[in-house]
Formats: sequence, structure tokens, C-alpha cells
Amino acid sequence: MPHPELLAPAADLRVARVESAPFAENSYVVFTTGTPACLVVDPGFDPDAIVDFLRGHGLEPAAILLTHGHSDHIAGTAALRRHWPAAPILIGRGDAPKLTDPAANLSAAFGFAVTSPPADRLLDDGERLDLAGLAIDVFEIPGHSSGHVVFVLPGRVPCVVLAGDVLFRGSVGRTDFPDGDFSALASGIRRRLYTLPDDTLVLPGHGPPTTIGHEKRHNPFVPATGGPPAD
Repeated sequence: MPHPELLAPAADLRVARVESAPFAENSYVVFTTGTPACLVVDPGFDPDAIVDFLRGHGLEPAAILLTHGHSDHIAGTAALRRHWPAAPILIGRGDAPKLTDPAANLSAAFGFAVTSPPADRLLDDGERLDLAGLAIDVFEIPGHSSGHVVFVLPGRVPCVVLAGDVLFRGSVGRTDFPDGDFSALASGIRRRLYTLPDDTLVLPGHGPPTTIGHEKRHNPFVPATGGPPAD
């Protein structure tokens, strides 16, 4: 079982990262110090590690947030709901059908069927959530999947982005899936993410953290200028 990595992006903010096999997917537990409420983001194939972390730190999920519906990002939702039946599942409106469809969430292609309980709330671009004492802005950035959303935690220095499979350190999410679109992905990154402060911390769905400034300067797939138009 992987040992969660605990990050402290701001004075009162804590983020635990759990990397789960077989796709090296990052699940996150987000919480503020001094409160038991937390958010679980993209629970993957090792929900036991997430459950153990929550139990060990006296935390209880106020919600399960899903950036998108691919199997490696939703595989742990059913297990978490067995432990915390009241925790609502939130996902972008466009990716909600993937939760209960192994073909759409790509697990069927790998020879196994992953399903999740259906969403309790569907998210739209521009929403502001207030969960676990945290303000969260919802940005819809399609391209890796048609209904992919990104969760932005404003009001702290640095700002924090839970990016799912949109933006990685030195890379971007795959766009060769049936509902992929590289132009839409690049446009969304430039318009919605590259306009955030350079010190914004990006916590991706795979790989190590990065910053908006680093990606603007060094990302070979979506440089800050050039390539597909931003609108």
C-alpha cells in the first residue's frame, strides 16, 4: 500500500497525495488544519490507502470530487461510499455517464469493468462550491474527456489547482480517446489556467506537482504562445 505524501501548500491547507497502480494515478485528500471535514479528489484503485489516511487523521469526507470519469480516477468511489454513505459524488455534467458505463470510462478496453455510484450533483463551468470550509471554483476544460473539470482553490498564496488529466509537469492529458480534442484542451489551458498567477500550484492526476509559471515557460505541448489559437 502506498504511503501518502502530505503537502502543505499554504499555512492552513493540507493535501495528501496517494499514488495508485496500475496507472500511477494521483488521488488527493484536501483539508484545512483544525477541522475534520475534507475533500477526496479522484479516488483511484487504492481506496484502502485513502480510508486509512482519513481514519488516521480523524477526517471525514464532505464530498468526493471527480475531475473526469475515466476508470483510474473513479475506481475508489464505491469503496469510499461504503465507509461514508452520505458523502456526495460530484462530477462535470458532460462526464457523468462514464461513472456507470465501463466502455465509456475505458475500463472495458483493459478487460475489466469499473463502475461508480452515480453522481449526486452535476457540475457546470463557472460554479463556486463551498465544501469542507473551502471555496472551490469549477473550470470546465474539455479535450482529454468531453466533460473534464478542474478544481481551483482561490484566495490563498499560492492558488491551488486540482488539474486531473488536463495539465501535467511538462505534458498534457492524452487526446486520442473517443471524445478527445487537442485544440479544445490547448485552448482551455491557455484561457483558463495560464491566466492564473505564475506561482499557482498545479496538482495533476499523474506525476509530480508543477506551477503555472513553469508550464507557461517550458511545456512543449502547450507553450504560453503559439500553437492552436486560444479562442
